[in-house]
Amino acid sequence: MASSPDRPLGEVRFLTVAEVAAAMRVSKMTVYRLVHSGTMPAVRVGRSFRVPEAAVSDYLRESFVEAG
Repeated sequence: MASSPDRPLGEVRFLTVAEVAAAMRVSKMTVYRLVHSGTMPAVRVGRSFRVPEAAVSDYLRESFVEAG
């Protein structure tokens, strides 16, 4: 999970879908698909989603593939 027990929720940095898409160099729709499928955890705030910054790092680390 993105938040660890030793890190208070108030210290978790949340990113918008657009910020996640820019950081990952993908479209916003790709981020929405990841969120809706449950692959990337997110919090719903009104009609928007916020993704914990650590969740993006975790996703990229777990998805990393060695070439060759």
